[in-house]
Amino acid sequence: MNIGKLIVFSAPSGSGKTTLVRHLLKQSLPLGFSISATSRRPRGKEKNGVDYHFLTPKNFEKKIQQGEFLEFEEVYQNLFYGTLFSELNRIWSEGHHILFDIDVKGGLNIKKKYPLNTLSIFVQPPSIEILKERLQNRATENNNKIKERIKKAQMEMNFASEFDFILINDDLKKAKKEVVQIVRNFLES
Repeated sequence: MNIGKLIVFSAPSGSGKTTLVRHLLKQSLPLGFSISATSRRPRGKEKNGVDYHFLTPKNFEKKIQQGEFLEFEEVYQNLFYGTLFSELNRIWSEGHHILFDIDVKGGLNIKKKYPLNTLSIFVQPPSIEILKERLQNRATENNNKIKERIKKAQMEMNFASEFDFILINDDLKKAKKEVVQIVRNFLES
Protein backbone atom coordinates (compact mmCIF):
# COMPACT_ATOMS: atom_id res chain seq x y z
CA MET A 1 0.00 0.00 0.00
CA ASN A 2 1.25 3.45 -0.87
CA ILE A 3 1.87 5.62 2.19
CA GLY A 4 0.47 9.11 1.74
CA LYS A 5 0.95 12.22 3.82
CA LEU A 6 -0.41 12.85 7.30
CA ILE A 7 -1.66 16.22 8.53
CA VAL A 8 -1.98 16.40 12.31
CA PHE A 9 -4.04 19.04 14.09
CA SER A 10 -3.61 19.24 17.85
CA ALA A 11 -4.73 21.83 20.36
CA PRO A 12 -6.26 22.29 23.75
CA SER A 13 -9.99 21.55 23.78
CA GLY A 14 -11.87 24.69 22.67
CA SER A 15 -9.08 26.16 20.51
CA GLY A 16 -11.01 25.73 17.27
CA LYS A 17 -9.07 22.86 15.72
CA THR A 18 -12.20 20.88 14.84
CA THR A 19 -13.66 23.92 13.07
CA LEU A 20 -10.45 24.29 11.05
CA VAL A 21 -10.33 20.58 10.21
CA ARG A 22 -13.95 20.66 9.01
CA HIS A 23 -13.11 23.71 6.88
CA LEU A 24 -10.20 21.84 5.28
CA LEU A 25 -12.41 18.87 4.46
CA LYS A 26 -14.71 21.19 2.46
CA GLN A 27 -11.82 22.31 0.23
CA SER A 28 -10.85 20.59 -3.02
CA LEU A 29 -7.96 18.75 -1.41
CA PRO A 30 -7.30 14.97 -1.49
CA LEU A 31 -7.91 14.51 2.23
CA GLY A 32 -9.63 11.84 4.27
CA PHE A 33 -10.51 12.28 7.92
CA SER A 34 -9.13 9.80 10.43
CA ILE A 35 -11.93 8.84 12.79
CA SER A 36 -10.45 8.43 16.25
CA ALA A 37 -11.44 5.70 18.64
CA THR A 38 -12.53 6.59 22.16
CA SER A 39 -13.83 4.90 25.27
CA ARG A 40 -16.09 7.82 26.16
CA ARG A 41 -19.82 7.85 25.56
CA PRO A 42 -21.25 9.78 22.58
CA ARG A 43 -22.16 13.44 23.13
CA GLY A 44 -25.25 15.01 21.59
CA LYS A 45 -25.80 13.75 18.05
CA GLU A 46 -22.42 12.01 17.64
CA LYS A 47 -22.57 8.76 15.66
CA ASN A 48 -20.39 5.67 15.90
CA GLY A 49 -18.12 5.31 12.87
CA VAL A 50 -18.77 8.92 11.83
CA ASP A 51 -17.61 11.13 14.69
CA TYR A 52 -15.66 8.47 16.60
CA HIS A 53 -15.33 4.73 16.88
CA PHE A 54 -16.96 4.36 20.31
CA LEU A 55 -15.49 1.43 22.24
CA THR A 56 -15.97 0.24 25.78
CA PRO A 57 -12.86 0.68 27.95
CA LYS A 58 -12.50 -3.12 27.95
CA ASN A 59 -12.64 -3.33 24.11
CA PHE A 60 -10.23 -0.40 23.82
CA GLU A 61 -7.71 -2.15 26.10
CA LYS A 62 -8.13 -5.38 24.12
CA LYS A 63 -7.28 -3.56 20.86
CA ILE A 64 -4.23 -2.03 22.57
CA GLN A 65 -3.03 -5.50 23.54
CA GLN A 66 -3.58 -6.73 19.98
CA GLY A 67 -1.44 -3.89 18.55
CA GLU A 68 -4.28 -2.32 16.57
CA PHE A 69 -3.38 1.30 17.42
CA LEU A 70 -0.91 3.62 15.72
CA GLU A 71 -1.11 5.71 18.88
CA PHE A 72 -3.32 5.94 21.93
CA GLU A 73 -3.51 7.85 25.15
CA GLU A 74 -5.33 7.49 28.42
CA VAL A 75 -6.32 11.15 28.55
CA TYR A 76 -8.13 10.87 31.86
CA GLN A 77 -8.59 7.81 34.04
CA ASN A 78 -10.41 5.12 31.97
CA LEU A 79 -10.91 7.62 29.13
CA PHE A 80 -8.92 6.54 26.09
CA TYR A 81 -8.46 8.10 22.67
CA GLY A 82 -6.44 6.61 19.83
CA THR A 83 -5.89 6.04 16.14
CA LEU A 84 -6.53 2.60 14.70
CA PHE A 85 -4.22 1.35 11.95
CA SER A 86 -7.39 0.37 10.08
CA GLU A 87 -8.15 4.11 9.63
CA LEU A 88 -4.81 4.73 7.91
CA ASN A 89 -5.34 1.73 5.65
CA ARG A 90 -8.89 2.84 4.81
CA ILE A 91 -7.90 6.38 3.82
CA TRP A 92 -4.71 5.48 1.95
CA SER A 93 -6.55 2.76 0.00
CA GLU A 94 -8.93 5.52 -1.18
CA GLY A 95 -5.90 7.47 -2.50
CA HIS A 96 -6.20 10.27 0.05
CA HIS A 97 -3.87 11.88 2.56
CA ILE A 98 -4.88 11.63 6.21
CA LEU A 99 -6.21 14.51 8.29
CA PHE A 100 -6.15 14.09 12.09
CA ASP A 101 -7.95 16.03 14.82
CA ILE A 102 -6.07 14.63 17.78
CA ASP A 103 -4.66 15.40 21.22
CA VAL A 104 -1.15 16.82 21.61
CA LYS A 105 0.60 13.64 22.73
CA GLY A 106 -1.06 11.60 20.00
CA GLY A 107 -0.08 14.17 17.39
CA LEU A 108 3.55 14.13 18.49
CA ASN A 109 3.57 10.32 18.49
CA ILE A 110 2.36 10.25 14.87
CA LYS A 111 5.06 12.78 13.93
CA LYS A 112 7.68 10.52 15.55
CA LYS A 113 6.45 7.43 13.66
CA TYR A 114 6.13 9.14 10.25
CA PRO A 115 8.53 12.13 10.51
CA LEU A 116 9.01 12.69 6.77
CA ASN A 117 5.36 12.33 5.83
CA THR A 118 3.76 14.34 8.64
CA LEU A 119 2.82 18.01 8.92
CA SER A 120 1.94 18.91 12.51
CA ILE A 121 -0.08 22.02 13.31
CA PHE A 122 -0.76 23.26 16.82
CA VAL A 123 -3.86 25.46 17.08
CA GLN A 124 -3.44 27.84 19.98
CA PRO A 125 -6.13 29.97 21.59
CA PRO A 126 -5.37 33.69 21.95
CA SER A 127 -5.37 33.29 25.75
CA ILE A 128 -6.42 30.93 28.54
CA GLU A 129 -9.27 33.32 29.44
CA ILE A 130 -10.70 33.18 25.92
CA LEU A 131 -10.31 29.40 25.96
CA LYS A 132 -12.28 29.25 29.20
CA GLU A 133 -15.05 31.39 27.67
CA ARG A 134 -15.22 29.13 24.60
CA LEU A 135 -15.53 26.01 26.76
CA GLN A 136 -18.26 27.62 28.88
CA ASN A 137 -20.16 28.78 25.78
CA ARG A 138 -19.98 25.28 24.33
CA ALA A 139 -22.07 24.15 27.33
CA THR A 140 -21.17 20.47 27.00
CA GLU A 141 -19.43 20.06 30.37
CA ASN A 142 -19.76 21.13 33.99
CA ASN A 143 -17.45 23.61 35.77
CA ASN A 144 -15.22 20.88 37.23
CA LYS A 145 -14.63 19.41 33.75
CA ILE A 146 -13.88 22.88 32.39
CA LYS A 147 -11.32 23.47 35.16
CA GLU A 148 -9.76 20.10 34.33
CA ARG A 149 -9.57 21.02 30.63
CA ILE A 150 -8.01 24.43 31.40
CA LYS A 151 -5.33 22.79 33.53
CA LYS A 152 -4.65 20.30 30.73
CA ALA A 153 -4.59 23.12 28.15
CA GLN A 154 -1.89 24.94 30.10
CA MET A 155 0.22 21.76 30.05
CA GLU A 156 -0.46 21.12 26.35
CA MET A 157 0.63 24.61 25.34
CA ASN A 158 4.11 23.73 26.63
CA PHE A 159 4.42 21.32 23.67
CA ALA A 160 3.43 23.84 20.96
CA SER A 161 7.04 24.47 19.92
CA GLU A 162 7.45 20.78 18.98
CA PHE A 163 4.94 21.21 16.12
CA ASP A 164 5.80 22.36 12.59
CA PHE A 165 3.36 25.30 12.81
CA ILE A 166 1.69 27.19 15.63
CA LEU A 167 -1.53 28.76 14.41
CA ILE A 168 -3.02 31.28 16.85
CA ASN A 169 -6.77 31.19 16.34
CA ASP A 170 -7.75 34.75 17.26
CA ASP A 171 -9.48 35.52 13.95
CA LEU A 172 -11.32 32.50 12.54
CA LYS A 173 -11.62 33.85 8.99
CA LYS A 174 -7.87 34.54 8.86
CA ALA A 175 -7.04 31.18 10.48
CA LYS A 176 -9.14 29.30 7.90
CA LYS A 177 -7.37 31.02 5.02
CA GLU A 178 -3.93 30.44 6.55
CA VAL A 179 -4.53 26.77 7.29
CA VAL A 180 -5.66 26.01 3.74
CA GLN A 181 -2.46 27.57 2.38
CA ILE A 182 -0.23 25.69 4.86
CA VAL A 183 -1.81 22.34 4.00
CA ARG A 184 -1.88 23.00 0.24
CA ASN A 185 1.86 23.87 0.32
CA PHE A 186 2.62 20.67 2.25
CA LEU A 187 0.63 18.45 -0.12
CA GLU A 188 2.33 20.00 -3.15
CA SER A 189 5.86 19.61 -1.70
